[in-house]
Parts: sequence; C-alpha cells; structure tokens
Amino acid sequence: MATTDAPTKTKYVYSFGKIRTDGNKSLKQLLGGKGANLAEMCAIGLSVPPGLTISTETCQVFHKAGGKLPQDVLDEVVEGLRIIEEEMGAKLGDSENPLLLSVRSGAAISMPGMMDTVLNLGMNDQVAEALARKSGEHVAYDAYRRFLDMFGDVVMGVPHALFEEELEDLKKERGAAQDTDLTADDLKELVVRFKGVYDKVGKSFPLDPLEQMKASIYAVFNSWNSDRAIKYRQINKVTGLKGTAVNVQSMVFGNMGGTSGTGVCFTRNPSTGENKLYGEYLINAQGEDVVAGIRTPEPIAVMGQTMPGPYQELLHNTQLLEKHYQDMQDIEFTVQEGRLYMLQCRSGKRTGTGAVKIAVDLVEEGVIDIPKAITMVEARHLDQLLHPQFDNPKAYETDVLGRGLPASPGAAVGQIVFCAEDAEEAIAAGQKVILVRVETSPEDVGGMHAAEGILTARGGMTSHAAVVARGWGKTCVSGCSELQINEAAKTVTLGGVTLSEGDFLSLNGTTGEVIKGKQPLSPPTISGDLARFMDWVDQYRRLKVLANADTPADAAAARKNGAEGIGLVRTEHMFFGSAERINAVRRMIMAVETESRKAALEDLLPYQRSDFEGIFRAMDGLPVTIRLLDPPLHEFLPDGEVDEVVQEMASISGCKPEEVLDRIEKLSEVNPMLGFRGCRLGITYPEIAEMQARAILQAACNVQKEGIDVQPDIMVPLVGTPQELAHQAGLIRDVASAVCSEEGVNVPYHVGTMIEVPRAALVADEIAEHAEFFSFGTNDLTQMTFGYSRDDVNKFLPSYLSNGILTVDPFEAIDQRGVGQLIEFAVQRGRSTRPGLKVGICGEHGGEPSSVKFFDKKGLDYVSCSPFRVPIARLAAAQAQIEQA
Repeated sequence: MATTDAPTKTKYVYSFGKIRTDGNKSLKQLLGGKGANLAEMCAIGLSVPPGLTISTETCQVFHKAGGKLPQDVLDEVVEGLRIIEEEMGAKLGDSENPLLLSVRSGAAISMPGMMDTVLNLGMNDQVAEALARKSGEHVAYDAYRRFLDMFGDVVMGVPHALFEEELEDLKKERGAAQDTDLTADDLKELVVRFKGVYDKVGKSFPLDPLEQMKASIYAVFNSWNSDRAIKYRQINKVTGLKGTAVNVQSMVFGNMGGTSGTGVCFTRNPSTGENKLYGEYLINAQGEDVVAGIRTPEPIAVMGQTMPGPYQELLHNTQLLEKHYQDMQDIEFTVQEGRLYMLQCRSGKRTGTGAVKIAVDLVEEGVIDIPKAITMVEARHLDQLLHPQFDNPKAYETDVLGRGLPASPGAAVGQIVFCAEDAEEAIAAGQKVILVRVETSPEDVGGMHAAEGILTARGGMTSHAAVVARGWGKTCVSGCSELQINEAAKTVTLGGVTLSEGDFLSLNGTTGEVIKGKQPLSPPTISGDLARFMDWVDQYRRLKVLANADTPADAAAARKNGAEGIGLVRTEHMFFGSAERINAVRRMIMAVETESRKAALEDLLPYQRSDFEGIFRAMDGLPVTIRLLDPPLHEFLPDGEVDEVVQEMASISGCKPEEVLDRIEKLSEVNPMLGFRGCRLGITYPEIAEMQARAILQAACNVQKEGIDVQPDIMVPLVGTPQELAHQAGLIRDVASAVCSEEGVNVPYHVGTMIEVPRAALVADEIAEHAEFFSFGTNDLTQMTFGYSRDDVNKFLPSYLSNGILTVDPFEAIDQRGVGQLIEFAVQRGRSTRPGLKVGICGEHGGEPSSVKFFDKKGLDYVSCSPFRVPIARLAAAQAQIEQA
C-alpha cells in the first residue's frame, strides 16, 4: 500500500537560550527583528536571558481568529516556558523560587515604542513574598508596583496617569524626590494603592501568572493594530508585514541596588557617526526608566567608572556584534548584581550625517565593501543632509534661552504647539511648528512626524523622543530640565522668558540650544564624507539623473547637486517672472486676430530667449529639455472676482470690457486637464510654438557663439496621435532651419515628446517615427490612467490607503502594475521603430526611490526630478544596479 507523508505541523514558538535555540538572524520575517537577533546572540555565545518567540505568522492567526489563539499555539507557549524554567532553575508563580518574565513586541522592521511591552510578569502577593526572601523587599515590591502599573495600562486598559498620581502623592507624603528614594515599606504601601486603582475602575487584577502571560501576549498582538502603530507604518511606508512577533523572556533585574543597572547604547554615535560607544545607563533601574525618559540617565562612559567589569564586557560585546552584523548596532542591556545580560540588538536608527559617515568609515576599516555601503544609506538620510542649517549660529547667541541634550541634529524653526493633535492640524494648515512636551510617548507619533522639531523637558539621548526623531531626521532637543511647561495656559518658560503657543522658536539639535524667535537658515552643501560617498554612488549607477529646472538659478542648484542635465524646463513658469512678461502673455490671450497675437508674442520672445540663455550657460555641455507651452490659457488670467479680472484685463489689452468678458467665457473649460492645452494650443495657434522655438534656437545660437556647448532638446507636450507630433515637429524644424541660417550657426538639437496620454503609449511605435526622444510625464499619465484628478484625489485617497484598496499613493510612487506597464510597453514599441530612442521620465516620480529602481529595471536612460532630490535619485539608481547584480 502506498503511503504519504503526514503534513508538517506549523511551528509557532521558537526557543532561544543555552539549552535550545531554534532561530537565527536570517529568520527576521518570521521571528521579527528582536526575536531573530536574540537567537543570533545566543548562537554566538553572548549572555542572553532565555526566552521564546511567538512568530509573526501567529499574529495573523490571532487576528483572523477574532483576537484569540488556538489551543495548540498556547500549548507550544507552555512547552517553551518549561524550557525557560529549566534553564533559569525557577518556575513561573512558584512560592519558593519564582520566575518573572517580560513580554515584548518585535516586528520584522523596527518600530520603536509603537507596540506594547509588559515587564515583571508573574507577580502576585505570594510571589512577592518569595522574591523578597530571595532578593530583598525593596526589589520585590518595586517589581510588583511596576507590574501592576504596566499590566494595568497595557493589558487592562487602566490609564497610566491614575498610577502616576498615586506614586506622586506618596512621594510627596514621604518627602521623596525620586522613585528610588522610596523605602521597601513605601513600596509595599504603593502596591496596596495600585491595587486600589484597579478597584476604582472596576477591574480585577488576575493572580494566576499563566493568565497574566496569556493576556499580555494578546495585548502585544492587539497593539499591532493600535492607532499609533498604524500611523507609524503609514508615515514610514511600511507595508507587506505579517504582523508582530511576541518575545517572552526571563526577567533580569537592574533595580537590585548599586551593583545593578540598565542601559541603551549604540556601537557608534547615531547622530554624527563617530566611532565611539554612545549611550546612557541608570544604576538601580529597569529598562523603561531609560527609554521612557522617566529619569535622566548618565552617559555610558560613566559606567566604566561605576561598573568597570560589566563595562569592559559590554565594550567587547558591542565590537563583536558590530563586526558580526557589519553595521552599527542599537543594544539594550541590564546588569544584575555585577553580571551583564544582553537584551536586544538591532541595526541602529541614525541621522543622515551618521549614516553617511558610518558607511564611509566601515569601508575604510575593511568591514564592508563599497556596494554594501551604498545599500546602507537610505533616501531619507540624504534628504536630511539636504535640509537647511542655521545661517550664522553666532548671530543668535543673545537669543539662546537655554540648552538641553542634542538628541537629533539639524536646525528647526516653527511656531510652538503643546500637543500632537495641534501639530497635525497646524501642518495641514501649512504652518511649521515645534512640538514642546514634558516628555513624548508613542501616542505622540503623528504630531512628532508633523513637527519641524521636538523639545522635551525630560528624557535622555536614548529616550523615545530622541530615538524616533533621529529615525525620521527630525531635529530634537531633549532633557531640557529648566523648561517649565504650563499646558493649561499653553505657555513655556525658559531662561526667564515666557513664550505662548504660536510664538516662534528655533532649535539647534546639534548643540542642544533652544533659541527665541525665527532664526534664518542657509542651504546645505555636498562635501566631505557625503561628497566621497556620492562619488561611489556615481560609479555604480547606470541611469542618468537630470533635474526639472525653470530658471538659471534652479539649473545651477541642480548641477551643484550632481544633475547631468535638465530633463524639464516648464516655459510657462517663466511668464510670471515680471509684470511685463505676464502682461505680454495676457495681451496675447486677449488677441482675437493672429497679427495681434504675434505682436504680443514678439514682446515676450526676448524674455524667453534671455532665460534660455541663462539656463544653457549654467548647463554647459549637458542636455537641456525644454517643454513648449502646456497649461490652458485661462491659467494666466489674474485671480479675483469676474468684474475685477475684466477691468484689469481691459486695462492691459486695450480691449473693451464686453470683449474681455466674451474672451474669458470662451476660455472657460469644464475639465481643463483634458482641454485646450499642450500641443493643442501649438496646433491651433502655431505662432505660439513658433515664438518659443525661435527663442530656444536664438538663445542656443547666441550661447554657442560664446564657446559654450549647447544641447537643446525641444519637447512637445500632451501628444496623443502621431499626426499631432508630426505637425509640431515640422514647425519646430522649419523655425530651427531659419534661425540657424540667420545666425550662421549650426546648433545640434532634438525634437521629442512627452508621453502623458495613455493612447500615446499604445501607439508609441508610430509616434517614434517623428520623435527623437520620449519623456514620460508620469503625473498626467497617472491621472489619465487611473482617472483620478490629482487636485481632488485627497478626498478619497486616505480611505483607499487605510482600507488597503491602494498600498501607496500613485502620485508619490509609480503604479508599477498599471502606469508602469504602459511605460514599459511604450519603451518597447518606441524602440522597435527607433532603436536608439532616448527615453526618460520627468514627473515627480523621478525622485522617488522605488520608482527610480523600477525605471532602471525597465531600461530607461534617465530620470528627471527637482534639483534638491537629485542626490536621492542618484543613490536609488546605484542601489538598483547593486540589487540587480
């Protein structure tokens, strides 16, 4: 009889420790970053408290089952618990030798502070007495009161503020300045009061440690869908994860007196990248005291004096982990009565400055190669480095109100707000704000992301505010202990100066200075480590990076940032440069007869020619792609009431008011995006296209005579048929021939088109007969492919994203399945007709990393983006080649 293998049973729980370690760092998607790295540290022989990891797949099972775990999963957890108990020689809930546990989250991508943690799990009256006999009453009842608070807040929904009130009341009664000043008897009293908090809110504290563990595991899984966790994933564009893992681990105690402590450290300075251990620790404390900013900790170097043995072991471990992971590590540790335990390691969040220096230094130290260094730096890191800094720090010395800890570098200027909700509302209204808080919590994540900078009275360099701010490149000054905040009155006092909500404040996150008023900023420069890093980037990329620029100043900025040409000059933007220019355009609009229109255009031509000359000079030796007039003509009319517009236009044009009104009515369109614009203007009014082509070619001839290498590419917008392009290309070539003959100069140029109408993509082979290059206008192509108006999409897009109908905003990152397929098809068809066809894109997607990587993969020749995103596009293009290799 034939036999078949029994189906493999799904494994949900993975142990780690000396007795048994099931996982390793390669299982990050399954075990989460924390679980995978705990297993890896065990595997390389570091001292790690034993535990178990419940997989991210279990999170999916939990939520599909309506917030419950199947019995077979719970059975695996209990079996894993037995292994922990065996290694520790202690038992959960035991009245003689009790085991306490921590329950923590851990997704595949680090989300600091966004999900829940429970410490000291397993406490009840009986366990407290046993722990007191073993470790002393102070340790036992300190652990008990902490557990009652944390379990109540995280698991039972009892507000933390209620416990905090009881703690502060008792400290006042006992004259205690710090939590650590409370005696064992005080802590016993606090336990009684904390139990009373449960009674007040009608909650029942579970005495069974197994029930506590089950409830805590459920709470961590539920926190995956908490508002703060969802918002964090949205802000950081984290998608495709299965959920969070849950790590259940034996507790070790940093609150057992002067030989115990806890800390957080980074193997290098995450702000500057300096190769020096960076972090903080607290004696006689537990982990949440450091991370939550409850007490201001000591610099990690001080630990070398107070705990020299554990400190030397920590130094050894941090160096070992950095070499093992080939990256800067963020490490949590606890010292229990002189013995060091490693609780977590992960790739550390870092600023842009830190990221680039760490990558460059690791190459120089021989730890990694250049391709690895390029992949370590993220687009957001470069984005931070391209942000402005203070113009002249010496100039504001008299306005410095005080100093805190320089938790995250950079310069931030904004108006003061005191809560996260107000920060989010302000940013929606177009304001720039500084979020001022006593301390931040994960609930503040939306406001922290909205704010230009963050200022806190409490918390250290590794507090929640500092870690999250550094990860986002937000300027942060933390632990400004002299800061006095009155949230009710919405005022803040520092250095004897009281400021109110709405007043301007400036923060220097590099020095920790808090500065009164709105201080001036200056643009950044690419030099030092960044310049060297970008040289490496350029060695590894294939895709050229051009810039969208409309003025000589924009062109110069683009070239400074490494642009290899201009991929889009929007000629219409030049029209608003002066009253003379826009008035000439408005006279042209009002003209009914061709001759009148030509006369107005003749006035406009010198301005256009002059602008093109400036851009050609700035881009000497590089291509410049100039788009002919694209927007509908009514966009150049003045704003205001109809009567006011008519009066102004009559004054400018010399027309009668009734003639102006008639013309305005004829220009009005129901759907301007699909209306009288682009090549349709140039075909209907060929004198417009002729004037622009003449201005371009005259400018090119003039500048070429100066010895400058001019490479103009003339682009016809909004083509949908080959006949449209044939008409405009013929007109342009006739003008070019005439101008070059007049000037006695032969200027090489190209004529191409923007592919932004879906039909153009479908008949790209026919259009390529008349086009020497394609440039995809991905903004309009996305609008027309989806049928979404970019101006109105925000009415429904947030709902689409939250409901999973779309995973990303298609105007931010290219829609690879739809719009991307059209681009790929058009490239193939166009090159089938013209094998040497140059192809690029000039929409906003040209500076978005995932889009750049897609365009590289599909064989485009270049992307064009805003001048300040050029370095980001260069990095993404290099990463694309490295990833494909």
